[in-house]
Amino acid sequence: MSLERYFHRYGKATFTLFLINVAVYVVEAILSRNPISISGNVLATLGQWNYAVLHLGAWWQPFTAMFVHVNIIHIFFNTYFLLVMGSQLERILGPKRVAMIYIVSGLAGNLLTLFLMPPNVVSAGASGALFGIAGALITITGVVGGNMQGALMNAFVLFLINSFLPRVNAYAHLGGLLAGILIGYYYGKVIKRKLTWAYAYDYY
Repeated sequence: MSLERYFHRYGKATFTLFLINVAVYVVEAILSRNPISISGNVLATLGQWNYAVLHLGAWWQPFTAMFVHVNIIHIFFNTYFLLVMGSQLERILGPKRVAMIYIVSGLAGNLLTLFLMPPNVVSAGASGALFGIAGALITITGVVGGNMQGALMNAFVLFLINSFLPRVNAYAHLGGLLAGILIGYYYGKVIKRKLTWAYAYDYY
């Protein structure tokens, strides 16, 4: 299967984000001289070290951290869920909006981490961005289907199940999820309005 067919299968934005995450991990592995687990120095440079952002001028880290992973298992599961959920959302919203949701949700999660966790914390991963994608997908389904309460309950359960394991950044999950829910609510309303107009036009 050619690379072009993967773009078609998973969506342009989703597969591009997948490739970026993989490419960044390759760079991490080379710098760490270890393909299995990434060194603390590399994570503090490419990920988000709160102290560096607040006191050393590393303003880019809340952005770069959403593409950085701490080990091979971390990136495997995150990129898997990116392909599964991102491709579903991209079929609904298109590539530009999926890319926007990934970045905005990732930033929301990392900024919440920055201001609510201690300065010595180093964090990395696409989890905040992925929670945003999941939150948007769940909320759009809830708005269009007329069951917003059920959608919010599903989002809450998703957060609980995935956010209280050891070494998991619950703040990144929460920030990303809230951003995704807000964006998903907006686009869900837009989609529902279009469907209502289309039904009214067909009816008359």
